Amino acid sequence: MAKSLPQQQISEQIISEKIYVVRGVKIMLDRDLAEMYGVSTGRLNEAVKRNITRFPEDFMFQLKDEEWNNLKSQFVTSGYGGIRKLPFAFTEQGVAMLSSVLRSERAIQVNIQIVRVYTRMKQILFDNKELWIKLEKIEQALFKKDEEVKLIFNTLKALLIQEEKPRTEIGFLANRKEKKK
Repeated sequence: MAKSLPQQQISEQIISEKIYVVRGVKIMLDRDLAEMYGVSTGRLNEAVKRNITRFPEDFMFQLKDEEWNNLKSQFVTSGYGGIRKLPFAFTEQGVAMLSSVLRSERAIQVNIQIVRVYTRMKQILFDNKELWIKLEKIEQALFKKDEEVKLIFNTLKALLIQEEKPRTEIGFLANRKEKKK
């Protein structure tokens, strides 16, 4: 059985730390959800498989090797070692659907907390929309400036390379012939 967290320990911070972005979507892993619900990962996945029609691809999907390896590199601790099967990822809608599949009071309470965290995350993005737009404009301006700086440095390098080539002397050659005699 998965090591479960006591109900009072599941804070917004713990939940938000277990939300990852995969395929451009915020997800939670089956193992993390099972831990929060106080059930084993196998039990959680069995309940999902018995009700698979409730979990279309936009609610739940299995991670690919590359996605799993990328996620593992983000983990601070190695609490995910020795897995036999790649984990399932649940989107916000999939997490909401889990409470109807697990049907325990704890699952319902944990789901309420998770939905609140997702809602707050969306609200933060919405409240800071103007800030995001400004950041995007700054990023675009910096990219443009970066390209201009690269062009300047490439031009300077080309000029330096030209100066290293021996130059032909210019001037009158008549004086040189007289000095050699």
